[in-house]
Amino acid sequence: MRLIRALLVALFVLTIASPALADATVFIGTTTTPSTRAVKGFSVGAGLLIVAFEFEYANTSEDLVEGAPSLWTGMGNVLLQTPIAIHGFQPYFTTGGGVFHEELAAQSETSFGLNTGGGVKISLAGPIRARVDYRVFRLQGDPVFETVHRFYAGLNLKF
Repeated sequence: MRLIRALLVALFVLTIASPALADATVFIGTTTTPSTRAVKGFSVGAGLLIVAFEFEYANTSEDLVEGAPSLWTGMGNVLLQTPIAIHGFQPYFTTGGGVFHEELAAQSETSFGLNTGGGVKISLAGPIRARVDYRVFRLQGDPVFETVHRFYAGLNLKF
């Protein structure tokens, strides 16, 4: 019991002593399920050392010829990341959930979705970084496709 208390106190002290860091990203990329379509969006987040939280919004265009629905997502995510960049690279793993809406012709679905993925933030100059990310979305309800893959690259501002 003493060991647990000591660990909790140490964790508390580390979180108080560490300044909160925030960042914002604008991105473009592709959603590849069932065909490759453009996606664009943004995210904002904040964190302490290894754990960070972010909100992300993304919008994918519809492709009627391929039968690929438009898809927008609003997700809250938890990131586990290295506390500092290693040789200019800061890898991370992320998971989260939120709301999605998809439309294909007259059919539409709005429900809950989960996502898992990872990526890297790459130092460019000062607070400006590049961000590359891959996600797998698991859409609930009755979507056209239950599993959706997305890849994006963007500019990230650390503040």
